[in-house]
Amino acid sequence: MKFIATTALCLSFLFTAPAAVEAGRLIAKVDISEQTMRVYKDGKRIHTWRVSTARKGKVTPRGQWRAKWLSKNHKSSLYNNAPMPYSIFYRGNFAIHGTNQTSRLGRPASAGCIRLHTANAKKLFTMTQQVGLRNMKVIVQN
Repeated sequence: MKFIATTALCLSFLFTAPAAVEAGRLIAKVDISEQTMRVYKDGKRIHTWRVSTARKGKVTPRGQWRAKWLSKNHKSSLYNNAPMPYSIFYRGNFAIHGTNQTSRLGRPASAGCIRLHTANAKKLFTMTQQVGLRNMKVIVQN
């Protein structure tokens, strides 16, 4: 009897836990060919923003990742302390972050990161803090 009760309890967690995680899910979906990011919260699109991804000779990796760590006032250790405000790192040195080169948004211009208008980067950063790193997914596709 204890076995059946324990099994039923475990199964109830198995079927209800994913719904709880999905409820707080945040997805930043980047389309390289369009140079846009669409942000989804709880499955609903809430923002569409222009971005800049890798310029010629550089690469923005394609794939899916969870956000790994945040850095509000990050400076690049690879590119002369270039400002990277509201950085959301998702793969090694690759991040979504704000830029002061807003005139270049909407076309490839970065060394590989995904650049956003700083006001939008701040919004995404804050939403990521709210839902938690494990509930923030970055998808980069053509």
